[in-house]
Amino acid sequence: MANQARMDLRAEDQPVTCLGITFENDDARREHFKLLLREHLADPEFRATPGFPNGSDDDIVKMSDPPFYTACPNPFIGDWIAGTPAPGAHEAYVRAPLAVDVAVGKTDPLYKAHGYHTKVPHQAIVPSILHYTNPGDLVLDGFGGSGMTGVAAAFCGVAPSEYQRGVENQFKEAGRDSPSWGARRAIINDLSPAASFIAANYITPLDVDSFEKAANKLLTDLRSEIGWMYDSPSDTGDQRIQYTVWSEVFTCPECTGDINFHRDARSEDEGRVLANFPCPHCGANLNKDRLERVFETASDPATGEVWKHVKFEPVLVAVTVKGGRAERSLTDADHALLKRIEALPIPPEVPTKRFPIEQMSHGSRIAPKGFTHVHHFYLPRARHALAGLWRLASAEPDERIRKMLLFAVEQTIWGFSILNRYSPTHFSQVNRNLNGVYYIASQHAECSPWYNLEGKFSRLVSAFRTFAPKGNDAFVTVGTSASLPVPDSSVDYIFTDPPFGENIYYADLNYLVESWHNVVTAAQAEAIVDPAKDKSLPWYEGAMQACFTEYFRVLKPGRWMTVVFSNSKASVWNAIQVALQQAGFVVAEVTALDKTQGSYRQVTSANAVKQDLVVSCYKPNGGLEDRFEIRGLTDDTAWDFIRTHLKNLAVIKRNKNGGIEMVAERDPRRLFDRMVSWFVRHNTPVPLSSAEFQAGLAERFPERDGMFFLPNQIDEYDKARMQAGDPPQRDLFVDDERTAIDWLTDFLKAKPSTYQEVHPEFTQKTGAGWRKHETKPELTRLLDENFLKYDGTGPVPSQVHAYLSSNWKELRNLEKDHAQLVEKARNRWYVPDPNKQQDVEARREKALLREFDAYKQHKGKKLKEIRLEVMRAGFKAAWSAKDYRTIIDVSAKVPDEVWQEDERLMMLHSMAETRLEAER
Repeated sequence: MANQARMDLRAEDQPVTCLGITFENDDARREHFKLLLREHLADPEFRATPGFPNGSDDDIVKMSDPPFYTACPNPFIGDWIAGTPAPGAHEAYVRAPLAVDVAVGKTDPLYKAHGYHTKVPHQAIVPSILHYTNPGDLVLDGFGGSGMTGVAAAFCGVAPSEYQRGVENQFKEAGRDSPSWGARRAIINDLSPAASFIAANYITPLDVDSFEKAANKLLTDLRSEIGWMYDSPSDTGDQRIQYTVWSEVFTCPECTGDINFHRDARSEDEGRVLANFPCPHCGANLNKDRLERVFETASDPATGEVWKHVKFEPVLVAVTVKGGRAERSLTDADHALLKRIEALPIPPEVPTKRFPIEQMSHGSRIAPKGFTHVHHFYLPRARHALAGLWRLASAEPDERIRKMLLFAVEQTIWGFSILNRYSPTHFSQVNRNLNGVYYIASQHAECSPWYNLEGKFSRLVSAFRTFAPKGNDAFVTVGTSASLPVPDSSVDYIFTDPPFGENIYYADLNYLVESWHNVVTAAQAEAIVDPAKDKSLPWYEGAMQACFTEYFRVLKPGRWMTVVFSNSKASVWNAIQVALQQAGFVVAEVTALDKTQGSYRQVTSANAVKQDLVVSCYKPNGGLEDRFEIRGLTDDTAWDFIRTHLKNLAVIKRNKNGGIEMVAERDPRRLFDRMVSWFVRHNTPVPLSSAEFQAGLAERFPERDGMFFLPNQIDEYDKARMQAGDPPQRDLFVDDERTAIDWLTDFLKAKPSTYQEVHPEFTQKTGAGWRKHETKPELTRLLDENFLKYDGTGPVPSQVHAYLSSNWKELRNLEKDHAQLVEKARNRWYVPDPNKQQDVEARREKALLREFDAYKQHKGKKLKEIRLEVMRAGFKAAWSAKDYRTIIDVSAKVPDEVWQEDERLMMLHSMAETRLEAER
């Protein structure tokens, strides 16, 4: 592919061409773009870009490799895109949604080459990129983390043949066309400079042989400098220390005697920590909750101020012996060695920044133990080891190798710290800090650099030998996804894994690593829920909406975005959905990872929780929006949207066994919800009632198995349905009145029944999982308000007649007013046909609005229980009347989780707030 930014890997003295400019060599290229980057950094307006990291010009330039990677908003991306012809621009683009299998690739050496708090394996992203793009297309990940989307984009061009065959077989089994292999271009953005540094090193071409030599030299040079710190003399000769175990010291609450946690709280045979153990001094029965911490006071090695922190003392060392490794107690020589090291001044490379404790949710974990500054996290010897590694890596003359060495050394920043736990039964070369939290355990393993890095270096070499990008087809940038340095409508596909609520505090966790680079995340722009930073759920929703709005701006019309995240709270999941729809995206499929089967299944509950979710959504093509501008608010606009939406939905969804599943987005109720959201987003009333929509849908589109299709899609579905045999089944999760009605609708469509026949199954279906603040309705009321009952008067309704004549031989071929048929049909509840459904819904809506009036008039304490259907009907009516104040006022009368855990209520509440703000 022609690409002006491509820089083939070649000797340093060979000419290179970058962004249309030919340079004498790669160093000349770097120097040229570093000067340009400095010019940008000198511009106050550029530094005012939202999400700009905290760091000096020198430190930002030092991290960067412009134009491909800048540790700040990348000012070269626009030139790169403008200078690269769009491949296949003349081709018609049509894709159906595709679910991504995130259950693969986590053991891949390349995936494990550098750790990060959360990431989706690159091999799980590749199928989506292959499906939604063509070779040379531009892929974006605005929450890029460690760069796995960029790796996946390159992997499409260099994947091993056996992997390609596996993916092609998956495509074939799913009935999809064979993918077009070839590298895609990528833009990776993240708010974190630490994450961006990882991403850039993953996707920049590397001379692996040169890196291997430099890595070996690094460890050799380090041994020359500080090897004596890890030499332990013994009777059998000098031994090399691999790690030292430190134990926290407590006191007994009964006798105040010292308790060494490692020695006194573990079983002697297995080495595991005991839940209960005796005091070695007085025999009192103790557990960790009863122990009292011991603090010691020292002079802070960096500031000279008094430093009070919990007390740790060394308890054993692991040393090299013939045949392997052995753990033993410390000798006098070992203690003398530690004293000698402790007396040394702190190395200048060690950061001494203070953690932003007051704005950290994890601050309460570390500050009470006395660890408030970065250098507090390292014991004296570890400080010298990490400082030596950082200094020697930074001195490497080859800039690409230098950054790769730092990429490797970075991974010891947590491993050398007091966050590295000791576990006598499981301890290995793998760092054992708890993921996603600053947790200082009572047993710490202080590793030697060689113990920590020798195996790591060899694994890195092995991993990057299998992954060799042919050129720089990816640009990395730092900043908020709400302000991307990317031109309008220039991106072909977005794959993104955004922060989910308050699961992970990325900026806080990255502070430790970023302090070594001296370039730190602009945490105020981070899109998370974080009480310590006054970031509530509504704030998070607004932040995510701003990011998705920016995604919408840069994505080409008619193109797709895949959003992957781990779901834990319905309220946060709904905030994501609302943010997506308000930004302009239309959700085409939501799938959930079934961890017991390692596959994806369709999400049929509007409030799926505690699942890993994948959202496939698209930016409507320009034609739909243009026609809406011309026609305005008409019924035709609604059906235009539905035709466009059906075109973008999967026609067939297969399970692991080759059978077909329900495509939940083709359900008429889900189609109505998507249509309503689209009109709400455009700030217009919805032109059709639910009943009018159901009737019009049946008139305009063919239906199969409870799903609706375009006429040109139905043959494909019928063929697959015939081959599959059994019809697809929808497993509807019932947790509120709306889903109870949906379940009854499905049940009575298939089997018009008497109350006695429905009641046992309804009771079982609604027995568990009901929403906390939702009034549980009586079956009688639900039947009366939403369905019709044949009382024996007049001919038997067609729906009931069809069911009875199909299931009782003696009732076949009887007239609808035959006495035997009438008697069998009497008192059966059934789903009304579309014409009668309008009357039923109109009657029901009046009753709901009368009850909503009671909510409006309610005074005093918040309502403990409500009917969500009443809230939905009332909010809808208020929105249509532009009575935004009523929506806000009634929301305040119920617990927040009531409206925050319902997508429709949350969207109308959010839009009402926006409208009220605009009116002020």
